[in-house]
Amino acid sequence: RQPHPLVLLLAALLCPWSATNVSAMLSSVASRAAQAARSMSTLSGSRVLGRAATASADVQSQAYPIIDHKYDAVVVGAGGAGLRAAMGLAEHGFKTACISKLFPTRSHTVAAQGGINAALGNQHDDDWRWHMYDTVKGSDWLGDQDAIQYMCREAPKAVRELESYGMPFSRNEEGKIYQRAFGGQSRDYGSGGQAYRCAAAADRTGHAMLHTLYGRSLAFDTTYFIEYFALDLIMNEEGECVGLLALNMEDGTIHRFNTNHTVLATGGYGRAYFSATSAHTCTG
Repeated sequence: RQPHPLVLLLAALLCPWSATNVSAMLSSVASRAAQAARSMSTLSGSRVLGRAATASADVQSQAYPIIDHKYDAVVVGAGGAGLRAAMGLAEHGFKTACISKLFPTRSHTVAAQGGINAALGNQHDDDWRWHMYDTVKGSDWLGDQDAIQYMCREAPKAVRELESYGMPFSRNEEGKIYQRAFGGQSRDYGSGGQAYRCAAAADRTGHAMLHTLYGRSLAFDTTYFIEYFALDLIMNEEGECVGLLALNMEDGTIHRFNTNHTVLATGGYGRAYFSATSAHTCTG
């Protein structure tokens, strides 16, 4: 297609080139544009054909491949509870897997600031029964009192265990684990005033705990499936959990875990609410 005469006239007036050279140049540009348009048309057609061929192949393909794993125990979650559960299972000889949608040190335990309530008695006389009373009262008597009893009785031992793993607790003047006052904690079943019961590592207790536990967990023979999202539990006809399905978020593959023991250490479910101060990763 030849360029319009007005284009040639303007080119001759504004440019030192001859009108013939300008005409040849514009013709070349037009030719290249037409060729590019034909190429795009061909490419678009091939994409449509490619999609149709893929869809046809999908219809004729076999079931989606599932990768199987067999373990004595599987822990879902790698926060403070999940890491400690996986450590304990591996320590007692179970072939253990730990599944986490995040790298362990990014679990939401890392965000905890205040501390850990335990009747250590480092600031004053204390008793785990006073701690239990405060916990039952704080739950409006709706909490599982057997579980609360166990937690409060074993809390001092758990804190000292963390200290033995290397957790850098803050210290009081005597060199003991520092304990601060915290909400809802009292002495002598509520009649003795404020209790100083909350063992803390400055204002980053969760950060110190999680990194300490993760470092310690590497000493045990546990297989970590990092960035795997648990999709569903597998139940048998008797209603027993015999495993779970998980999605590898890196490549989209489905993994089936066959196990005799499944531990759910999935943390809080802040995402159940429209707005929550916990992270978006708290899917429960």
